[in-house]
Amino acid sequence: MAIQTQESLSGFIATDPQLSFNSKGEARFYVRIAQEHFERNPDGSFTQGETTFHDLVMFRRTAERAFQMFAKGDSFVAEGYVRSFTFERDGQTLAGEEFVAKRLGHDSTRTAYAVDREQRRIQAVEPSTPVPAAQPVRPMSL
Repeated sequence: MAIQTQESLSGFIATDPQLSFNSKGEARFYVRIAQEHFERNPDGSFTQGETTFHDLVMFRRTAERAFQMFAKGDSFVAEGYVRSFTFERDGQTLAGEEFVAKRLGHDSTRTAYAVDREQRRIQAVEPSTPVPAAQPVRPMSL
């Protein structure tokens, strides 16, 4: 089976996250994001170019979770797709685009964080199964 891929996007959150709900009660997460661009110089150093700003949205339960987890300034990595659209402003039809994120996580190369795996452990153990005691780790001998 072939590896399934999606478009990805990385950057940092440039505005305070917004959470709104449509008429069906479905959540929409919205932020402006920024991407810093760098050019590699012949000597191996880098020169920073212009920072660009874009829209990122998420929908439904993932939108609500993202709203709880992300704040302005957070570095992120997202998976999803670019959606182009048109809209009217002052009688003119304009074109726009946004990144629709299906998954959104903190960028581990720029963010220090702790992972809480306790919930996963609790779900993996059936209620009737006793939880085994932790075994001490023994140093490896060479």
